[in-house]
Amino acid sequence: MSLTHFNAQGEAHMVNVGEKAITTRRAIASGKISMQAATLNLIQQGKHKKGDVLGIARIAGIMASKRTADLIPLCHPLALTHVEVQLDIADDEQEPAVLCQVTVETQGQTGVEMEALTAVQVTLLTIYDMCKAVDRGMCMSEIRLEYKSGGKSGTWTATPKPKQPKA
Repeated sequence: MSLTHFNAQGEAHMVNVGEKAITTRRAIASGKISMQAATLNLIQQGKHKKGDVLGIARIAGIMASKRTADLIPLCHPLALTHVEVQLDIADDEQEPAVLCQVTVETQGQTGVEMEALTAVQVTLLTIYDMCKAVDRGMCMSEIRLEYKSGGKSGTWTATPKPKQPKA
């Protein structure tokens, strides 16, 4: 197995996808942002002075997925056919958090894993930005690819996340 973004001379290059088949490509990525219970309560109650935190974060994630090629140097610009950002409140009292899952789809010659991962990161960063005045200790974690399908390599699904021991 070799890294595809380097040529025979070891120089970085953009992978040529011109000969690849156009297929339906789908990727799902996820992550979370942990915070103080009071911060999560502000988000849930819609009482944050900056407005609808989750609604704004959702739009930021969608926008980020469309701009991935502008942020990641060797990504191809893609015409995305579907982007969905799902935000859920974690029900674990031990760790108040917002969970994020992003699904991205296209018809194309290369996958959308980077678009899904970028959308998760920017969604969580937007939550951090909007809430940092009340909680600078928020922590983004568990950002990962959950699923991808399409293309020559077919379908891939992440192994289940290991259970975290309770403190």
